[in-house]
Amino acid sequence: MSDHVILALVAFAFVTSVTPGPNNLMLMASGANFGLRRTMPHMLGVALGFGAMVAILGLGIDRIITANPVIAQVMKWVSLTYVLWLAWKIAKSAPPGSDVQIATSRPMGFLAACAFQWVNPKAWMMALGALSAYSAGVGGELIVALVFTMVNLPSVAVWAALGQGLRGFLQEPRRLQIFNLAMAGLLVLSILPVIRH
Repeated sequence: MSDHVILALVAFAFVTSVTPGPNNLMLMASGANFGLRRTMPHMLGVALGFGAMVAILGLGIDRIITANPVIAQVMKWVSLTYVLWLAWKIAKSAPPGSDVQIATSRPMGFLAACAFQWVNPKAWMMALGALSAYSAGVGGELIVALVFTMVNLPSVAVWAALGQGLRGFLQEPRRLQIFNLAMAGLLVLSILPVIRH
């Protein structure tokens, strides 16, 4: 893979990783509700889970999925259902420090964040698009996976840090409730392009 192709891949990875989508909106909500330190496993799960997903898809699974519209449709609707469930959970989040939150709330963990990549509609579009555009040549799939992993972590950390930065403002329970409802709504809006596709 030539240098200019790698630079184009890095730019593609950055733009797709840093723009709003299910991962970033959930990380911002997690940063606001739980803080940056407790959100770290979620961030690592997004970066490493997505990289692993790209590498696995690059073994030929991507071509099977794109060639079979039934599989693609089933995966789309499973993904959408799961994202709607996550939006509901964010909307129902209890204020930090409340008895309900202490008893029931915790940030998404590393393995759950890794697994979420497989039902994240934006992740699928990013992975399939990157593999079709940039994976030519020997080991191209692994280069795409590695570049995405390296670019993804600092990109998603920005969103978690933004949420962390809002914690002071969101100490008032009503503000946090409005924020969580807004994040849930934005999460739903982030999957609308997939529904129309």
